[in-house]
Amino acid sequence: MRYRTSTAISALHPILFFAGVYVVVLLFSIFICSTIFYSCNATKTEVAKKGEPKSPTSGGYTTTASITVVR
Repeated sequence: MRYRTSTAISALHPILFFAGVYVVVLLFSIFICSTIFYSCNATKTEVAKKGEPKSPTSGGYTTTASITVVR
């Protein structure tokens, strides 16, 4: 009787495991680095304090509501 101690897939198991880990880490690092890059290169926005209305000169937008009725 011949005994096979390892099959082809079980012999490749460590290599496949580390290849999978490498792919996951690569995707996470791309996501994290792009998030840091875009946050560092973001344009500065003004944040209005609570209770302080935005004036048209401070870069705030004014909105008007209009309703159109079709008969």
